[in-house]
Amino acid sequence: MTSSRNRARLSSKVRHAVRRPEPILPHARRPARDTWLRLRARDHVGYYRAVMRSDTSRNPYGAVGTPRHERWLALGRMQFDYLLEHGLRPQDRMLEIGCGNLRAGRLFIDYLDVGNYYGIDISPDILFAAQETPVREKLQEKMPHLTPVRDLRPDFLPDGHFTVIHAHSVFSHSPLEVIDECLAHVGRVMAPEGFFDFTFNETTGVEHHVLHEDFYYRAETLIARAEARGLVARVMEDRRRTGHKQSKIRVTHPGRG
Repeated sequence: MTSSRNRARLSSKVRHAVRRPEPILPHARRPARDTWLRLRARDHVGYYRAVMRSDTSRNPYGAVGTPRHERWLALGRMQFDYLLEHGLRPQDRMLEIGCGNLRAGRLFIDYLDVGNYYGIDISPDILFAAQETPVREKLQEKMPHLTPVRDLRPDFLPDGHFTVIHAHSVFSHSPLEVIDECLAHVGRVMAPEGFFDFTFNETTGVEHHVLHEDFYYRAETLIARAEARGLVARVMEDRRRTGHKQSKIRVTHPGRG
């Protein structure tokens, strides 16, 4: 869902509170918590790792943005179905950046050939929750890889290995310098025929953030960042039919196809 509204403005927050009064108290607590966590963190990734630790301790499903289990299932299915319609194959070697507690990952693991799913996340706490998912879904024989990382630079992974790289609701929580770091390494680990799909909060107005936690970008800004890394990027226009509020961009190597 694209909008020119600046959600960081007080007027925008008031309008939102009038329409949806239920979350007012939790949102009122967020500025104090987030300020405290930012003061203790060395960088944005460290700060957001602390946010995830705090959120996961209360509700692992809520930590990935879907506190109700049925919504968690539905959003995971939406991600899987969309990627299946747009090129995912069982033989693909998949890297999921920000895999969380395997909301969609459980479906990717089940679909892909044995050993072909590799999930990374900056939050060890959410990965502890993720380890329970293959057990619950009886997917251990698919040998999923789940690895905590310090940042979004997967420099320990091999060149040209992954045919599909996926990041849902990761860049929506990332400043541009973190996105740049990720794009710099994605091109290296992505196979020549591969692609990288990521979602983001899209705005057609002023780019902004809310509490350094939710970031809003114009599509052309992120496309330009990918191109600066020697990659090709385009908006997935049919993404909007899913009804999900975030937009999606696909990144490939030049000359693919």
